[in-house]
Amino acid sequence: MHPRGAGARLVRMAVHITDDPEADELLSTSPLALLIGMLLDQQVAMETAFAGPLKIRQRTGALDAAALAGYDPEQFVEAFRETPAVHRYPGSMAGRVQALCQALVDEWGSDAAALWTRDDPDGPRCCGA
Repeated sequence: MHPRGAGARLVRMAVHITDDPEADELLSTSPLALLIGMLLDQQVAMETAFAGPLKIRQRTGALDAAALAGYDPEQFVEAFRETPAVHRYPGSMAGRVQALCQALVDEWGSDAAALWTRDDPDGPRCCGA
């Protein structure tokens, strides 16, 4: 039996990336926050990218795949633009976050952790290789 087989559980570790304890706590407890941070980690400082999920939650009132996927796209872009901006490219990155959340809803039952845990995935499956 593979060590991650049936009965395996997801082990959570504390994440310390942003120098903001609240943002780091969110990353440590929410697989969706961590996944969104990874998506935002493009052409901005890593600390800025991984602080993004907390800003999104504070500005939209949610950090749930279905809620973010269904959020009004124009209002979502405005939440990204609010100072300090979630990302230096608020329009495109807001769209990418919503597309990610919609894919999680459609293909993963809204469960970001399922990307790493469902059906005992291996590297190629997780990364689409």
